[in-house]
Amino acid sequence: MSRWLRGKPHSCQCAVCWIQVDFVVSVNSVLNRLSPFLSRSCLFVVLHVALQAAVFGEYTWEVFVYCWELQFHILLLLLPYLLLAGNVGCFLLCSRANPGIVTKSNAASLVKVYAYDGVLFQRGLVCPTCTVEKPARSKHCSVCRTCVHRFDHHCVWVNNCIGASNAGVFLLYLLSLTATAGAVAAVTAAFLIQVLLLSNIMHGTYLDAQGQEHAVEIPFLIQHLFLTFPRIVFMLGFVILLTLVLGGYCCFSLYLALTNQTTNEWCKSRRLRGSHLPQQPHDRPLIYKNIYSKGIWRNLREIFNPPTVLERKKKT
Repeated sequence: MSRWLRGKPHSCQCAVCWIQVDFVVSVNSVLNRLSPFLSRSCLFVVLHVALQAAVFGEYTWEVFVYCWELQFHILLLLLPYLLLAGNVGCFLLCSRANPGIVTKSNAASLVKVYAYDGVLFQRGLVCPTCTVEKPARSKHCSVCRTCVHRFDHHCVWVNNCIGASNAGVFLLYLLSLTATAGAVAAVTAAFLIQVLLLSNIMHGTYLDAQGQEHAVEIPFLIQHLFLTFPRIVFMLGFVILLTLVLGGYCCFSLYLALTNQTTNEWCKSRRLRGSHLPQQPHDRPLIYKNIYSKGIWRNLREIFNPPTVLERKKKT
């Protein structure tokens, strides 16, 4: 902190000093407000649980009851709960697992697991915070304040880093979460469609503000459903949006898994396009090549069974 706030209080009463003090206090206040984003916090975990509780509360209270009265198949109605149970299990495993923390005791062995590509990862670098040699594919997480082997990213929703030891569980968590949202959306949409079919409103007509008769169209049906089941329609819209977002992220995560890349490596490789190494001629652009890909099936197996030093020694 600045010298006018350390030790003995500053006796100067000039306007500049007071402006400086106010500026530092304002910066500290902003940092305190952003602390949940800059350090490990359960804020997003609580939000995550609250959203799931709200969705499944509405699903149980209204959708499940109405569908039961309409004689939907019991397995279809229970499918979201089964997927939720699997998702909660993956969530607990992913959030409580050691992602692959690099320590002084295991750094020497982890250095031998992956080769250094000389572009994204250089041999002999030491983490200034952890004071350990950085293995290839590792990164220091500023949130967890540790180096993580095969670092992918820090996920605020599970309040943990995603690394070599929990990347497979995280992928299962992501897939199960997408499937859960999709199942809730499918059952809810099936219920609303069944309501429209039973009411026979799709073949009816309505009068507009000018008194003209029109055939029922999709906007009118959506408005009718929203006025009849406002909470269900709102939940359906939210779950559909969530399914689309999660589905896109699942596709991206599967692409990274099948090509044996991490999110950190993918982002770094995109930033390196057009840049140059210090010893490289400026008229020759830097070309990054992923040296860790071993084929689709071996890449996918590595996500769930990360290589060890002994396995690498057997291959060499």
